[in-house]
Amino acid sequence: QVQLVESGGGLVQAGGSLRLSCAASYRTSSTYVMGWFRQAPGNEREFVAAITRNGIDTYYAGSVKGRFTISRDNAQETVYLQMNRLKPEDTAVYYCTAGPVYSGKYESQTSYNYWGQGTQVTVSS
Repeated sequence: QVQLVESGGGLVQAGGSLRLSCAASYRTSSTYVMGWFRQAPGNEREFVAAITRNGIDTYYAGSVKGRFTISRDNAQETVYLQMNRLKPEDTAVYYCTAGPVYSGKYESQTSYNYWGQGTQVTVSS
């Protein structure tokens, strides 16, 4: 059973930066694709970013591409989401996730088996 624990959320002004971390309790490095989703109040959970097992390939939602960077440290079993030039519309609970992701369906929630509890990110205007 994989347990995922997010940290690094908080309140930041528009244009600022935050870095989220997700620590895994199990060897995810050789097993799972890691990703981040987010959910704003009244909205469905949406894909943000994903990174392959070897950390070479990354995928982003159009709304964050060029501003957010996903990375992973397999030795530390940790995945990161560096968020720059934050906007008020980035306000949401951010969830870390892990899964096998078959057929390149990185944006689908059903591709992931394990989820963290979420961390709140609030961007003020």
